[in-house]
Amino acid sequence: MPATMSNNNNTTTSSCDDRSTGEIAAIFVVVYSTTFIVGLVSNLTALFVFCRFGSSKSSCAATTSHTTVYMTNLAVADLLLVLVLPLRIYHHLGFALPQWLCEWAGLVLLVNMYSSVFLLTCNCFDRCVAVSFPMSSRVREGRKKSAAVCLGIWLFTFGSSLPSRLLQKHEDLEPRCFGSLPVYAYTQPGVLFSTLTIGFGIPLTAMLACSWGLLRAIQRSPVAKTQLVNSRKIKRLVGGSLFIFLLSFLPYHIVLGLLYLYREDTPCPLLGAYRYALMVACLNAMLDPIVYYFTTETFRRRVMRKQHQLNSQSSVQCNHQTEELVNS
Repeated sequence: MPATMSNNNNTTTSSCDDRSTGEIAAIFVVVYSTTFIVGLVSNLTALFVFCRFGSSKSSCAATTSHTTVYMTNLAVADLLLVLVLPLRIYHHLGFALPQWLCEWAGLVLLVNMYSSVFLLTCNCFDRCVAVSFPMSSRVREGRKKSAAVCLGIWLFTFGSSLPSRLLQKHEDLEPRCFGSLPVYAYTQPGVLFSTLTIGFGIPLTAMLACSWGLLRAIQRSPVAKTQLVNSRKIKRLVGGSLFIFLLSFLPYHIVLGLLYLYREDTPCPLLGAYRYALMVACLNAMLDPIVYYFTTETFRRRVMRKQHQLNSQSSVQCNHQTEELVNS
């Protein structure tokens, strides 16, 4: 990238920083602090529940262990993000941090963001095929590869995020810790296109398609016509999961597209929008446990048990124990 553009972006960042106020910094401190406290407690609780549930040898645990793998990895990703939020709080309080520490904290944010995107998508797909094709041997065999899928997601997100952070250090002539714009991410058309499509567009399309397929399968199920399953509640929960997905990740990708359009002269409001979009993206570490609850309480207790026609007495006992753990 030409040095003139890098200088221009640094000048914009500096002038916008000069206009920042203590009230704006306080907003970031409050939001990041709340996310840190709630996210730390909820994700540690979720990991405890998943590890204890996954260690069970009951038939109930065997039917849902593949979904639990995705949820456990999602909790780990969120926990990693939560643990670096104090650095952002420290920064917005006005204290200086080493640039290398800022770079690695930014890398953790990117890895968490796209790991969450892909893990939520895979979990939605897993639920969809499990409910739509409960007796398919091919589906059962495919679901057993959930651990390998999660490993691939970690390797892909880390490998694709690392160049962005490393090259960003060379693009910015005057790095400003968390105040710098992601110059490399939005000035390279190929990087921007892959981020908007592979990183967000395709997963969003898959989430919408799988959610529609899941709701359709539930509506067609004979169980849905009885009082054993609250179809209306399940629809609200699916809609809530999509809402959390869009709330967490849509603003950031919209801002990236706008930064590309104004890449030669970035206005201060757009820089502010970028910082707020990052803050909103961090909220997923606090909102994801809501998705855990949806999966463990509703789909596990009300849908999966009925679709697989498990033994009624043992299934009720197993799911009742899981519900108590999740709600504790």
